[in-house]
Amino acid sequence: MNSISKRLESQIQFLIEVDKLKHIFRKTKLFNKSRFENDAEHAWHMALMALVLAEYSNEEKIDLSKVLKMALLHDIVEIDAGDAIVYDTKMRTLAQEKENIAAERVFGILPEDQKKEFIELWKEFEERKTPESKFAAAIDRFEPILQNHLTDYYTWKAHDISFTQLHDKNRHIQDGSKVIWEVVEQIFLEAKEKGLENH
Repeated sequence: MNSISKRLESQIQFLIEVDKLKHIFRKTKLFNKSRFENDAEHAWHMALMALVLAEYSNEEKIDLSKVLKMALLHDIVEIDAGDAIVYDTKMRTLAQEKENIAAERVFGILPEDQKKEFIELWKEFEERKTPESKFAAAIDRFEPILQNHLTDYYTWKAHDISFTQLHDKNRHIQDGSKVIWEVVEQIFLEAKEKGLENH
């Protein structure tokens, strides 16, 4: 690739590096229960969910392109940091430190302008202060909740997740979409009625 520009070369190197996301497996299973989902699949599904469900954002005029960028970028840091289950507060705290270092390394492969843009988007998603980041975060949590609903609550059972944890760690969904939060509460209620807490 001697004939291409330095900019394009670094962009291609970044795209090669992020292929590793396909090998980072999450704690949730695919809807058909056949195997664990990887981070790349999660990002794709989250982006598609945001595209389909954008009308349920609390904000009428949301920048959907920004939400889609956040969906595609938000877990790239897990190439270095790995996937830490959201219900383990200690692990999540440790992961955040690793993720900050990972963001500098992985996004640092890109040209400076793209590195700056992508790190800013990643930080905006993590902080959950803007309408776009609140909605993106809501979708990010809705996807694994839907997975648990369709896989006999596999992850919640395997990690002994309580209903208090489910509500505490997912309550912020309503900041991005009150409609989606209503669906989530129905899923939680159904899980409780099926005796999940007594497994």
